[in-house]
Amino acid sequence: MKKLSLCNEVLAPWDFERQCAYASALGYQGLEVAPFTLSDDPFAISEAQAARWRRIAQDHGIAVSGLHWLLVAPQGLSISSPDPAVRARTDELIARLIDLCASLGGAYLVHGSPAQRNPAEGQAADEALAFATEAWVRAGELATRAGLVYCIEPLSREQTRTVNTLAEAMAIVQAAKLPGLATMLDTCSAGPTETEPLAALVDRWAPSGRLAHVQLNDRNRRGPGQGNDRFAPVLAALERHGYDGWLAMEPFDYHPDGPSCAALSLGYVRGLLERSPADADD
Repeated sequence: MKKLSLCNEVLAPWDFERQCAYASALGYQGLEVAPFTLSDDPFAISEAQAARWRRIAQDHGIAVSGLHWLLVAPQGLSISSPDPAVRARTDELIARLIDLCASLGGAYLVHGSPAQRNPAEGQAADEALAFATEAWVRAGELATRAGLVYCIEPLSREQTRTVNTLAEAMAIVQAAKLPGLATMLDTCSAGPTETEPLAALVDRWAPSGRLAHVQLNDRNRRGPGQGNDRFAPVLAALERHGYDGWLAMEPFDYHPDGPSCAALSLGYVRGLLERSPADADD
């Protein structure tokens, strides 16, 4: 059975312990944590706090699988800013979050945060991409030393102008040649952005060994199974290539509410995973 994780902001404003208890009771093996749900200022999170949250998760039989939504808080962060002081402060937070992920027992960090990688007003897109690439490579170096994987998340063009496709992300990853730098698949962003089906994308890029994470969500921004997207083919492709990473549920529109969406998404995906491979194209 694949490892299934829930992005924990789906259960906000519940506290972390209640999130762990509920997700574990549903049958999730992990929570993918957004740091802003733990603190308005992730810079201020102490080792003692991280150790406490890790124990809480373990006590409820669930893991912190990784981190995502890395740069939401505090305000004013950017990996692409023309201001070197802003970039330096952002690098500092990324380093802190890599340490936090390790302290929580996580395996990966997902760098989405579209607003914090967009070009500034009047900034050339090429310069923004160059600065972002430098930040991602530095993060990959730190993640490598920590035994983690830092994932560049391609996002839709509606969200950002900086890295929209798996091919663009893979170009950065493959040039860096770092064990701790990879990319990942977000089905909501990839669906309207990529030019080939998601299963074909997996067939193309999984053999590289640098497709390190998957987030499942419908193009309508709800959970998997709550829209018209078909997930059986992409799950079958991941199975064909021996993908053994986490599958994280990341809805944005919680219908009818967060706890129900978490349950519906899990039930749908588990049902698909229990089907035989021959049924994947149905």
